[in-house]
Amino acid sequence: MLNGEYKVSNFEQRLMSEIEFRLERTPVEESDDEVQHDEIPTGKCIAPMFDKKLKNFRAMEGVPMTFSCKVVGIPVPKVYWFKDGKQILRKNDHYKKIREGDGTCVLHIEVTNNDDDGNYTVLAANPQGRISCSGHLIIQTGPLRNRMTPMIHSQRVRARIQEVEEGETTQERFFQPHFLQAPGDMVAHEGRVCRLDCKVSGLPNPELMWLINGRPIYPDFYHRMLVRENGIHSLVIDPLKQDDAGTYTCIASNKAGQSSFSLELRVVEKEMKQVPQFVEKLQNTGIAEGTPVRLECRVLGMPPPVIYWKKDNDTIPHTKARVSLHQDATGYVFLLIQPTRKEDAGWYTVSAKNEAGIVSCTARLDIYAQWHQHVLLPMKKAPR
Repeated sequence: MLNGEYKVSNFEQRLMSEIEFRLERTPVEESDDEVQHDEIPTGKCIAPMFDKKLKNFRAMEGVPMTFSCKVVGIPVPKVYWFKDGKQILRKNDHYKKIREGDGTCVLHIEVTNNDDDGNYTVLAANPQGRISCSGHLIIQTGPLRNRMTPMIHSQRVRARIQEVEEGETTQERFFQPHFLQAPGDMVAHEGRVCRLDCKVSGLPNPELMWLINGRPIYPDFYHRMLVRENGIHSLVIDPLKQDDAGTYTCIASNKAGQSSFSLELRVVEKEMKQVPQFVEKLQNTGIAEGTPVRLECRVLGMPPPVIYWKKDNDTIPHTKARVSLHQDATGYVFLLIQPTRKEDAGWYTVSAKNEAGIVSCTARLDIYAQWHQHVLLPMKKAPR
């Protein structure tokens, strides 16, 4: 049987979950790594989270075996290793622990034996919380000749462990990530494109992780992570929604360590826009000359529309003699002519316009001649 990953049974998965549940709620011995949480960072703190979890393996007895995961958090989490729920302490030299600056954590067994069969759990903790994940290892016995084949791999792992113990080789220098450019708190409008830009240095080139309110952001239809030729990293949100508001954190990590920044994003609610609509339209009107007339309608829209009047396609100015234009907050609009004359007859059009659109309606005004009826008074009788 070749060494490699495998899928655990439902029973084994429940067993590992129970171990993780218990470990995340019970005290542990001091961590082997040098991470200290005496001083809490002034910026945004984030509970630990796994960027890569432990896997399940099946291996032949006597071969090297390595569990690895990657964990990030602010401040940098402390890491604890367990086998079958019992903590693996520093004095146990059967296991070798390696911790990279980018959050990669390794548990290495140089020569496996039957006692190594079981559940392995890594617990990461900082003042914001705890998280754990597990992997299962099955050790299989076989002929001695089959156990000798992985020696080359063993030598490579041993060389890496020696490299960690003695310090990195002089040819390779690592530099912790450092943000050269980072955005501050932002206000953006719902429905538009929002772009968060930053620039980070480090050797090797850092990997970036974006989070909102402590939750990782993954590329999808609305979120894109871009890197330009000038080294600018961008998180693009298009279109911006109300639930995109919150605390954004960017964590940059490489072998030398990690760095981060946080900002608050406030989303301004999108202004509702509605095309103007006539609730009541102009009506055709006929009236006697000299009598005042009111041409009226009611129109609604968001934002409130601007009103324009025309007579026979000529704009009616606000300063025209005998004509006054009126509009109130309820959408009631009217044109008042007093007194009317024959030349006031014609087609009147009212238009309502806002950012969403424009609507118009037209009505006819007819002016009739004023008829004066002469009434004959009775003649007085002459006195006799």
